Amino acid sequence: MAALKINQAALLPKEPRPIISIGAGGIVNDAHQPAYQKAGFKTLGIFDLNQKQAEVTATKFAIPSVYTSLGEAVSQAPDNAVFDVAVPAAALETLLPQLPDAAAVLIQKPMGDSFAQAKTIRAICQDKGLQAAVNFQMRYAPYVLAARSLIEQGAIGEVHDMEIRIKVNTPWHLWHFFEALPRVEILYHSIHYIDIIRAFLGEPSGLYAKTVSSPTSAKLASTRSNIIMDYGNHLRANITTNHGHAYGLKNQESYIAWEGTKGAIKATIGLLLNYPEGKPDAFEYCILQEGQEPGWTTQPISGTWFPDAFIGSMASLMRFLEGSSDQLPTHIDDAFKTMTLVEAAHRSSDAGGVPILL
Repeated sequence: MAALKINQAALLPKEPRPIISIGAGGIVNDAHQPAYQKAGFKTLGIFDLNQKQAEVTATKFAIPSVYTSLGEAVSQAPDNAVFDVAVPAAALETLLPQLPDAAAVLIQKPMGDSFAQAKTIRAICQDKGLQAAVNFQMRYAPYVLAARSLIEQGAIGEVHDMEIRIKVNTPWHLWHFFEALPRVEILYHSIHYIDIIRAFLGEPSGLYAKTVSSPTSAKLASTRSNIIMDYGNHLRANITTNHGHAYGLKNQESYIAWEGTKGAIKATIGLLLNYPEGKPDAFEYCILQEGQEPGWTTQPISGTWFPDAFIGSMASLMRFLEGSSDQLPTHIDDAFKTMTLVEAAHRSSDAGGVPILL
């Protein structure tokens, strides 16, 4: 095999567009704005219902303008601006109609709190002609890009197994709004993994799922899930999450693994280990060589999920808008397909298992 070149960085636009930030919450401060600063993207202004929070964020990231209303943000936005919308999912139905027709917008996931909302959001985007994408940014995490790079070079052959396993102690108390929601773990966390598997393997014919609560997070609807995506009899795709492993770091797990006919890849998602501080990511791959014992190679990874992946999702939209790419992987229509699988997972969980015949 020819020498491998492992890419782990997203392609950037030739001419970045100005950004108008709608929302100044934790995800904006922890990921969006740090990513845009790292990439050299310019945010012109910011609006949040909590103006004090918007002012704090603007000062922190040297954003020139703090708007007092959404209408002011829209009226002052240049024609080529990208609206970076990071608000509670339930607010999207009200917010999106207020954006200019044909505007460019990157919507923080999920695409609504329910499948009904997802359908409404898609319809709004279509009716207004919005150039919209949903921020399924994990597709652009450096270790995910590295895995795609190896797979596209044929390094591990035909992929026949993809597994995502999360066994961590997630501090759910950081997000109090989850306590009021009927759907939590799949809609707000495993949605990333459903989307990642779709991105690599395409559309499944169906799925099986069970999502449950935990006595350690009794106020939340669910914090643990098992999801099997059905790709027939020769391709396995499995997601297992347990966010209540409160027994120290020693046996916690957080990884994505790909297995193919010629090799395998394992990427450790360090962010979820001891979140929010996190642990280092790791990226390993094994390429089978005839007559040799299998051996694993460790590849250094530059950057991580937060904030680097958020560069890729915004850059992808900007590149599509400028015409340097004819693909927008997280286009609203593609994101809707991920939402259909989230809905299927909840329906499967509600339906329960096959009754045991006695």
